[in-house]
Amino acid sequence: MVARIYKPARTAMQSGPARTKEWVLEHEAEQPREIDPLMGWTSSRDTRSQIKLEFATREDAIAYAERHGIAYRLSDPAPRKVQRKTYADNFKFGRIGSWTH
Repeated sequence: MVARIYKPARTAMQSGPARTKEWVLEHEAEQPREIDPLMGWTSSRDTRSQIKLEFATREDAIAYAERHGIAYRLSDPAPRKVQRKTYADNFKFGRIGSWTH
């Protein structure tokens, strides 16, 4: 079973950097999910896919995986593009798009 070590991205509802500083070790699913014929729920017999471990640094996550003999795949985060904006940019003359009340 292969584990994935990555740094989670921000969600669409998140503007700050909360819960994006730690590294996550997560096992990948060995088997595809099954659909329960009675209720229609999806389920899996793979209990390792439920485990999600958080580490302060990438090196800690790698050391944990190597210490416990877990094969891992490392995903480096994409660099973040910062777009500086001011509130006044919403009202400037050459703004693209219409602004009405």
